[in-house]
Amino acid sequence: MNVALIGASGFIGSALREEALSRGHSVTALVTRPDRLTARPGLTIRTVDVQDTAALTEALGGYDAVLSAFSGHAQSDVAGYYNRGFDSILAAAKGAQVSRLLVVGGAGSLEVAPGQLLIDTPEFPAEYKATAEGARYALESLRHQSDVAWTMLSPAAMIAPGERTGDYQLGTDQLLTDADGNSRISVEDFAKAMIDELESPQHPNRRFTLAYA
Repeated sequence: MNVALIGASGFIGSALREEALSRGHSVTALVTRPDRLTARPGLTIRTVDVQDTAALTEALGGYDAVLSAFSGHAQSDVAGYYNRGFDSILAAAKGAQVSRLLVVGGAGSLEVAPGQLLIDTPEFPAEYKATAEGARYALESLRHQSDVAWTMLSPAAMIAPGERTGDYQLGTDQLLTDADGNSRISVEDFAKAMIDELESPQHPNRRFTLAYA
């Protein structure tokens, strides 16, 4: 497939980029810092500011799918920057008539009990709250529109570099844990699940999640 990847040089974006390339997909990396990447077979690099909706709309045209690994975690106004950026991404996707939009979500919007989200628990780390608020905003924005076919993948509570095992459980809106109550996934397995969804859609217009059992 021919895909555009927003945030292709970031933590999760890099894993998505490598997973997609390893499966023979053509990837156009849409980034603000092109110096962080080197073009190679299958990978095209394009400089785009996601806050520039007109430029992003032009950049998103003609792909089989768009993957967004956009993150505002490095900004001083994390949630505000993310929300404005995601608004621009969604508007650009609509304007470019994107066929499918796959979005990296957060664990904070997953339920830990009926009606209770992880982000709203006292144990949720304060340093991650702004990023989680942005991801929750993105999910609600997607749920309240019908112009773009979308899927969001929320990781487990902890996502870190590790192994690509392919051995994990999938869920929808509830936080998944293992037998010891831990909620973990490697960024490599996250990328595998996202590119699996790209190739064989199983969660149209909804969010899903994953974690080790």
